[in-house]
Amino acid sequence: MPVEITWWGHATCTVEDSGVRLLTDPLFARRLAHLRRRRGALPPPEAAEADVVLVSHLHADHLHLPSLARLVPGTRLVVPAGARRAVPGLARVAAVRRLAVTEVAPGDEVGVRAGVRVRAVRARHDGRRLPFGPHLAPALGYVVHGSVRTYFAGDTGLFDAMAEEVGPVDVALLPVGGWGPYLGPGHLDAGRAAQALAALAPAAAVPVHYGTYWPIGLDAVRPHEFHAPGEEFVRRARRLAPKVAVRVPGHGERVRLP
Repeated sequence: MPVEITWWGHATCTVEDSGVRLLTDPLFARRLAHLRRRRGALPPPEAAEADVVLVSHLHADHLHLPSLARLVPGTRLVVPAGARRAVPGLARVAAVRRLAVTEVAPGDEVGVRAGVRVRAVRARHDGRRLPFGPHLAPALGYVVHGSVRTYFAGDTGLFDAMAEEVGPVDVALLPVGGWGPYLGPGHLDAGRAAQALAALAPAAAVPVHYGTYWPIGLDAVRPHEFHAPGEEFVRRARRLAPKVAVRVPGHGERVRLP
């Protein structure tokens, strides 16, 4: 049975496998601090419907409390170990929405339903709740083990043991950009994402984390960093990982893989 991926924008995806809906890093805001959504309509209410929500790290564009407050009561929420201590508002939202919060570290596994489980893997990224705060929680990626193995990388840079720690996967959801003119350390651009793809060697891949949010007032500053990463990833992947089928969905579009 193939997996179905809906990309809602930024790092927010719905992964449907074996009758289970998993939602990654939900961000349903038109504006977040200095960022404005510049492409794609806001996700519809049904985007917040999931059996399990996977949060990769504590940055506000990935652990977004107002978006978590839209989840259906009783939804299971998987977050990095230490998240509740680092982000006090998380406990309040979880209590109000009756979310079942599970904290995980790299290597931990969470059973979702018979035949579907989630494994947390390491990410190379600053996991703090910026712009302040100590390192209380790791940045993570997740591998969904269902009818296929789907890797959601969260936010990460390349690291030598990536393929070994992630393990064999069939589908990879890889970040290929960001929300500003420049990417700091601990990120993948289109070229580094293609290198990661070559190392992981899945059957199929989808680029995410680009072309959605941009700082207000910086429209003319390196606009190619907003518009180009998806197609640039396709070009780089053809050269470095020609056997991988790369799909580039539009905002709100569902694709079936692999």
